[in-house]
Amino acid sequence: MRAWRTVGDGSENLRLDQVPVPEPDKTELLVRVVACGVCRTDLHVVDGDLPQHKSPVVPGHEVVGTVAEVGSAAERFAVGDRVGVAWLRETCGTCRWCRGGDENLCARSRYTGWDEDGGYAEYTVVPAAYAYRIPDGIPDVQAAPLLCAGIIGYRSLRRASVPPGGTLGIYGFGGSAHLTAQVAVSQGIDVYVFTRGESARRLALDLGASWAGDTADDPPVPLDSAIVFAPVGDIVPLALAALDRHGTVAVAGIHLSDIPALDYQRHLFGEKTLTSVTSNTRADGEEFLRLAESTVRATVTPYPFERAPDALRDLAEGRVNGAAVLEL
Repeated sequence: MRAWRTVGDGSENLRLDQVPVPEPDKTELLVRVVACGVCRTDLHVVDGDLPQHKSPVVPGHEVVGTVAEVGSAAERFAVGDRVGVAWLRETCGTCRWCRGGDENLCARSRYTGWDEDGGYAEYTVVPAAYAYRIPDGIPDVQAAPLLCAGIIGYRSLRRASVPPGGTLGIYGFGGSAHLTAQVAVSQGIDVYVFTRGESARRLALDLGASWAGDTADDPPVPLDSAIVFAPVGDIVPLALAALDRHGTVAVAGIHLSDIPALDYQRHLFGEKTLTSVTSNTRADGEEFLRLAESTVRATVTPYPFERAPDALRDLAEGRVNGAAVLEL
């Protein structure tokens, strides 16, 4: 089969290879890939922003495909079923975090496209217990970004603790943010978007945001909560300063450049909260996918499978409106 694999740092070092079709073990599914979203985390893996866990590795963790083979002990799915493969691939199931419903904090967690090969390939394998059933009403290409950008955005929205009918600032407006904004609007939240791109600001307003401005602009109203999607530490003080008292800033990314020194009175006083978002639980994913079928539509820029490096480069340089998706 064809598979894009890392051979160094940078999208120019992503190489298309011929490799054997993977064989599922008894608890896994073999999935024929139909579409795979191009996530900023893929960029962090390819560029070396994240420590190397497997080399070479096939990136991609927003995978939609059909089950081609079922392991002898795998449950829940049959050959021909449409499934999604997401970032969280495996947890220990026995630590206090797993037992307490916080499996995203498991120290032995493993991830698709980082610890094991992902979806920039014609086939991939996934533990059946960590695969998702895709709602019938969501087409393949539209479903792909939901499997990380959507799920992580949904968890970020929950971590941001927006009060009912409150105001939410969204910093950065790419694949994850444009999905999260739709969920927030559907819940009656007043959304304010901060992004450098003019096309992204137009998209934000089209999706129901009350206001869209540049990253450094002051919001027209104090914010109850904010989510920082852009992996830029300099944005964190801006988001904190825009908060009303008792507000919360959630940082959504797996990677962030250094946060500059904070001024206690300006950025934190007034019982403000700064929190991170670490992966997601499977319960987050199941809940979000049920919600997404009726409230979310991904804006996608499709790329042929052969143009995976171009998709990553366009993402890095801010040329993707919404989410990039590879089509096989």
